[in-house]
Order: sequence, then C-alpha cells, then structure tokens
Amino acid sequence: MKKIAMIFAGQGSQSLGMGKNFYENSDMAKEMFEKAGERIGVNFENLLFEENDMLGQTAYTQPAILLVQMIAYRLFKEKCPDLKAELFLGHSLGEFSALCASGAIDYVDAVELVHRRGQLMQDACSDIEAGMMAIVGLDDASVEKVCAEALSQGKKVWPANYNQDGQLVVAGMKADLQSLEQTFKNAGAKRALLLNMSVASHCELLSSAQLPLASLMEGMIEDNFEAPVISNVTTSPYSTKKDAVSLLKEQLIKPVKYKHSILAIADSVDIAIEFGNGSTLKGLNKRIAKDLETLNVFDMETLDKVVKEICN
Repeated sequence: MKKIAMIFAGQGSQSLGMGKNFYENSDMAKEMFEKAGERIGVNFENLLFEENDMLGQTAYTQPAILLVQMIAYRLFKEKCPDLKAELFLGHSLGEFSALCASGAIDYVDAVELVHRRGQLMQDACSDIEAGMMAIVGLDDASVEKVCAEALSQGKKVWPANYNQDGQLVVAGMKADLQSLEQTFKNAGAKRALLLNMSVASHCELLSSAQLPLASLMEGMIEDNFEAPVISNVTTSPYSTKKDAVSLLKEQLIKPVKYKHSILAIADSVDIAIEFGNGSTLKGLNKRIAKDLETLNVFDMETLDKVVKEICN
C-alpha cells in the first residue's frame, strides 16, 4: 500500500470560477456551499462565480479557498472511504485545511475560523501600509542577510514564505520593502516583485491577532486526528489540539517553511495529493523533491482520474 500525503495550498491559489465544476455536478458540493455561506453570511456562488471585489479580500479569500479544498477532499473520500492518509500538510492557510481534513475541526467551523483569521489579519494591518515581496533567484541565506541588516537599521522586513530554492517571499512595511528592491537585486536576485497584498503575513506585524485567534481555535479544534499534520513553523508532525492551537498561533508571525516540510516528508510518503483550485503545490513539489509524485484534484475530471489511479 502506497503512503499518501494530503496537501493544501494557501492564499494566492484562488481564482474566479473555482469550485464551479464541483457545484454543478455534486449535491454534496451544493450543500457545503450553502452551509458554509449560512455560517459567515456570504453567498459563495456570487463570491466565486461572479465578478466582484470581495474574493481578493483576505477575510473572504481564506474561507473560499478552504471551502473548495474541503469539497474536493470530501468528494475524494466519498469515493475512497477506506484510504487513510499518512499525514496532512498545508501551505499557510492550507494548514487549516489540513487540520480540517485530519478530522480535528468541522469544515463549517473551519470556514468561520479562517474568515475570522482573515479579519484579524486585515485589522492588524489596517492602520499601516503593509505588504509582501517575492524574491526570485536568490538563495535563502542572502535574503535572510538583507532582512537582518534592514531590521538592524530599524526597518520592518522579515522572511515569510520559504517556497522553493530561489523563491522566498518577504513581508513587512511596504515602504521598507520597496526601499530594499535594489538591495535584493544587487545581492543577486533576478526579481524583487511587490505582491498585490494589503497584509503582511507570517511576520511580527500580525502579533495583535495571535491571542484572539488562539481563543477562537480553543473553541473549535478537537483532539480527533486521523493522521498527523505537519507544522509550517517546525516542519514536524503534531496530532493534539494543544499543539494545533499553539503552532497555528505561532504561524501568524513565523515564516512558512514549505520547502523544508516537503523535504522532511519526501522519504516517508510515496504520493502527495493536492486538493483545491489549481496546482500550486504540485508545481513547487516538482522543483523541491522531483521524485515525490504529486497529483491534484480540482474538478470532477481530475477527481475521477486520481480515484482511478489511487483507489482502484
């Protein structure tokens, strides 16, 4: 029996129309849309299928991504009920989907939790000009050195997402990020690209969101893990409510070590299955651990394809 990791992407994987194929072809998907929408007062059909300004707002992006991921995962589990995951892994927001897939939180609660998480993140950055910047073509140590020197000069810039070799996203004050664009390029970066984001994820600027988020998690997460979840903060597995609350609280202000996490699990699993819109993690995995086969489920066609390959 092959060992399987169930994996989930984070913010940035969203696109208009995501989940529509599931919605049009599955009564379960329709019901999940309805229940999730009732919980947070959002019409997910309008949010996901019609042009709007809300899908780009963190408080709505997060529940939308998680909902589509959970629909993909539940449809898969419906067809492969006896298949057990070796572990669950997510990138940033995706760690909440991983937690949900593990059984530690109900999907409707998870939709509300990440909606509130998004609001807390927006609130933490509401009075400041925060942002994120992708540094391409520069090694981690060089990026870390630039950030450390900037911090010593009073600037607020931190490494935030370790995605793959030569791709590290930094977060902080937008003006400070912009002031370092040429510094990163002088250090050897091919590009230093300011991202279209109004929050600075995974850095100290979100510290005010930590306690409120932990309080919310205490009331929603349970000690009910089908398999361990890999922490973005430590790259190690956890399978208790206590650890989940503590680590996901820390995740707000600590960098996402996705690259390190994949390298840590690559020898212990045979296949990774990415659930939800697009194939963000499949692309990253090819460049991080080329021998780790990654499949993805984002519509009914890919669902049937993966079920045929894995469960038959």
